[in-house]
Amino acid sequence: MTDAFSPERWAFEITHVLNTVLGAEHFPINVTAVAQEYSVQKFPHDPISRIVGGSLPGFDGALYKAPAGRKGWGIFYNNRIRSTGRINFTLGHEFGHYLLHRLAYPEGIRCGEQDFVQWDSTYGQIEHQANVFAANLLMPLDDFRRLVPPSSKIDLDVISHCSDRYQVSLIAATLRWLAYTEKRAVLVVSRDGYILWARSSASALKSGAFFRTSAGPIEIPATSLAAQRLTAEKHATKEHELGVWFPEPVTEMTVLSEQYDFAISLLLLSNDPPPFIERAPSLY
Repeated sequence: MTDAFSPERWAFEITHVLNTVLGAEHFPINVTAVAQEYSVQKFPHDPISRIVGGSLPGFDGALYKAPAGRKGWGIFYNNRIRSTGRINFTLGHEFGHYLLHRLAYPEGIRCGEQDFVQWDSTYGQIEHQANVFAANLLMPLDDFRRLVPPSSKIDLDVISHCSDRYQVSLIAATLRWLAYTEKRAVLVVSRDGYILWARSSASALKSGAFFRTSAGPIEIPATSLAAQRLTAEKHATKEHELGVWFPEPVTEMTVLSEQYDFAISLLLLSNDPPPFIERAPSLY
């Protein structure tokens, strides 16, 4: 790492500067301006000198050292990405790599879509650290919790409002909420009838409401909204009886992302799990 700072500490330091200069209502963050200005002030001999879109087949973003004879670093994002929120998070992610990992990876780093959630390897762990930095910089926990308290009711309209406020993707905003909510909830991203990956809130995980996608393909329920043909970019809500997603009733909210060809489902469960769920946490 560049310093002993953790991803959270770097994000806190920059947030403190932004609060001092721009005030508490400084959202959404202009990552391009912040990354270039902060790096010039903090590391004048090794700043971020270029941030642009480019052709990056198979990757969302990259951090590259400047060519020989020029100083600094460049952050690049895949110019085929159309989602402003996804671009913004990618820039925050690569800014995190610059602060945290550029000395360990002097030739730079390239990052793909799946790196967003996979972190069970050394490379995956630095991707996770860059994600933690981006989430804390773009969506400070105190501000997010003020908008959506840990025990408050949630739906996709509320999450969408947060993604607009912070200019991040719906998935990034949902993951941020899942990290602190007291609700039992599970985020499922699926394609072609199978779960790509899933993430549970702490209370859902503790009660056994999770999907172990690392163990092999998991088919989504045939009667779920995720398995239906929804109108692109529109979301729908459905109340399920027990036995569809889990052996207990579930409220499913699903939105189809036609651009990226996957479905995003937020599954909400009751605050108090049935006793049999606690006895059989390994069923899923």
